Amino acid sequence: MFTPTFGNSIQEYFVGKFRSVANERRSRLAALKTRDDAERYVADVRNKILSIFELPTQKSPLNAVCTGTEQLPNYRIEKIIYQSRPDLPVTANLYIPEHIKEKCPAIVFLCGHSMEGKHSTVYQTACINLTKQGYAVLIIDPISQGERYQFLNVPNSDTVNGSCTREHNMLGKQLLLVDEYFGAWRAWDAIRGLDYLLERPEIDRSRVYITGNSGGGTMTTITNLLEERFAAAAPSCYITSWQHNIENELAADSEQIPPGISALGCEMGDLLLARAPRPLLILGQKNDFFDARGTSETYEEVKRVYSLLGAEKNVELFIGPTDHGYSRHNREAMYKFFARHSGVSGELTEPAETATLAPEQLRCLPSGQVEYLSGRRHVRDFTIELADTLAAKRKKHSPDQLRDFFCDLFQANQIATPYYRVLRPQSINSETPRTRVISRFALEVEPEIPAVLKLIAKTAFFHLPSNRSAILYIPHLDSTTELDEFACLPQTVFGLDVRGIGETRPLGGDQHSREFFLPYSYDYHFACCHMMLGESYLAAKVRDILGAIKLLEANGYSEIHLSGRGMGSIPAALAALIHGNTASVTLYNAPESWDSMLREPITLWPQSCMLKGILKHTDLPDVFNSLKNLKMIRQWDNLFNEISL
Repeated sequence: MFTPTFGNSIQEYFVGKFRSVANERRSRLAALKTRDDAERYVADVRNKILSIFELPTQKSPLNAVCTGTEQLPNYRIEKIIYQSRPDLPVTANLYIPEHIKEKCPAIVFLCGHSMEGKHSTVYQTACINLTKQGYAVLIIDPISQGERYQFLNVPNSDTVNGSCTREHNMLGKQLLLVDEYFGAWRAWDAIRGLDYLLERPEIDRSRVYITGNSGGGTMTTITNLLEERFAAAAPSCYITSWQHNIENELAADSEQIPPGISALGCEMGDLLLARAPRPLLILGQKNDFFDARGTSETYEEVKRVYSLLGAEKNVELFIGPTDHGYSRHNREAMYKFFARHSGVSGELTEPAETATLAPEQLRCLPSGQVEYLSGRRHVRDFTIELADTLAAKRKKHSPDQLRDFFCDLFQANQIATPYYRVLRPQSINSETPRTRVISRFALEVEPEIPAVLKLIAKTAFFHLPSNRSAILYIPHLDSTTELDEFACLPQTVFGLDVRGIGETRPLGGDQHSREFFLPYSYDYHFACCHMMLGESYLAAKVRDILGAIKLLEANGYSEIHLSGRGMGSIPAALAALIHGNTASVTLYNAPESWDSMLREPITLWPQSCMLKGILKHTDLPDVFNSLKNLKMIRQWDNLFNEISL
């Protein structure tokens, strides 16, 4: 495979986009001069951000049970299971000080991305020391962690097993199809944990706090902004800025990608300001992949707004000297912060060693997994139920109605005939009788991210030749490689590398593997970037195709046979629908449907092939059935295997 000519184009495109959002926000912050200005800003970002989180409108019964207790000197640990949604069990440990003479303060502790969840020795250490200081602490297992693995005993689970973040991203992309955001599901588990905590007679409802590290720092930030009942928050090893994350090529977890938040003009600091002037400790680490420069910058921005609100002392910053994690330095900073606001006194440093318990001592279930709990449901069960509900409600659309829907959704009416650059030719099958030349044209459908049109022929072209009829092929991964099978056809054959494929396949991102379909690959990352900006990676690919068709038509091609393979089959089908006048459409290895991608526990189809909330409106079979002269060849299932008919 050739080195991508425009391998940095998508990265630099998003760097520019996120810098623009951040700079415009800085201007708005700089314009704040008075307390009234600050209050209006806080109310505005709170309303904007809350609009992203669609939480259940009603709270179902918690049905909480205590399955056992570990009695330790001066405190006990209760093993709690509650239901955040009907039959969706959440496993938790409640640490309670002994000999409580009056109601005690409490902390909701949210775990980071450790497979052990609440059993992690680091998190146990924090909970034990907080309990010895006089707090009750509820620590919950996140989805896919601790006792809440979601993909045990399912076919092909090796794709995700052993990695909670892989499970999260699998669930996240499937939820997107039914217009749900995984971060809201995670936050709801924590909110229902708070509900349980406040039912306990030992708890002082006016002194309830929240903290967590890494992914738990994310969920501390999100849950804090969603909830009015917390008195203070201390997110650790999450807060930086989205600008730094994008500049640093940092792919983030599904729950860390609030859909459309950057389109609202928000930066990460606004997640904190949404509850200003609530007391806040921002914790980071010097050598964190969440850039500590962004941590400090966000702190300064938040502090200025707090100052305008007359509460400058309510926000604090602590950056530890080590790597990503809830280190002793950060834990002790957290102890001191909460003590200042709770009135707790006593020893606020940790002993040299804190004795922790074995996982089996903390388990809520004998099996150690909710998988084996009678009557339980997993997240995917809710996803399928939502998909069924949406399918029953969906209206039937005529081909014209469907075309209009996607045309509006993809802003396809704004596409002009693109300017193109002539690139150097490539050769395939060189020094053989099947030698062919690939002539290459960089189409500026969107100037920052060229789509590369390739013509396969016996000789090189340094202009776009005119003709009446052509095949336009949209590849699965790379048109230069995949055009080989078209080399001997008598027709004029073009391939188009849409953004993210072939010539624009990113060079950045994680370097330990360049596998396209890895859960944290550049493809996933840039799909998330689009989503934060309220855009769609798939829509952008469709616009690339429509731009190429316009250019070919401008050069005399009146008969265009559109073809797509694998991942290219989806934008090809959508482009054919919107265009409405292609001579034929041939799709190799197309998926069955978007709906099928959530019906099976595992799908290899990436998030970049999906549209947020699309199953509210339509599905791929509706698109296929609306196409004239369609030929489907060897459809693929969720594992990219041919479907037996």
